[in-house]
Amino acid sequence: MSYTGDVTVEEAWKALAQDEKSVLVDVRTQAEWAFVGMCDLTELRKSPLLLSWQMFPHMDINADFVKTITDMDISKDSSLYFLCRSGVRSQSAASAMISAGYEKCYNILGGFEGDRDASGHRGTCGGWIAAGLPWKQN
Repeated sequence: MSYTGDVTVEEAWKALAQDEKSVLVDVRTQAEWAFVGMCDLTELRKSPLLLSWQMFPHMDINADFVKTITDMDISKDSSLYFLCRSGVRSQSAASAMISAGYEKCYNILGGFEGDRDASGHRGTCGGWIAAGLPWKQN
């Protein structure tokens, strides 16, 4: 593993609530944010950083991903929590930021939608939505 570690959605929420410098980086695509939904950090007085790791529709790696974060005013010792649909793209994004010199980059297990249930649907088996954490749809 080339990132700091894995955390559950509940652990990520608690850390985001307790650590003012912590950041949630949602690495899904614009289509996912628009049509599936996104984390709502309003009660924490935060907003997720929406930055795609892969670009829809061809899903090429976002060549500007690391530069976009390094150009922001985010301290390299801030805890960064990476979230995708199910917890795979977020691993790659967390690893990339460790390579860029960030010290605490976590993958959020289960991601936003979690695994598929017996019917093949997401949103009920793990992840942000199933945990009952705040989220919204446009």
